[in-house]
Amino acid sequence: MSILYIALPVALILVSASLTAFWWAMRRGQFDDLDTPAVRILHDQDEPPPAP
Repeated sequence: MSILYIALPVALILVSASLTAFWWAMRRGQFDDLDTPAVRILHDQDEPPPAP
């Protein structure tokens, strides 16, 4: 029964840390566009870069 005095606070700390990390990533826009990065490599760039 005494293990609960250690396990419960550790679990609460881990949950709060993971929620904080998720909130931080969500606020910084990590989950805004999930499709474009996966198919970006498939797009050809046939146009030459503009001349300076």
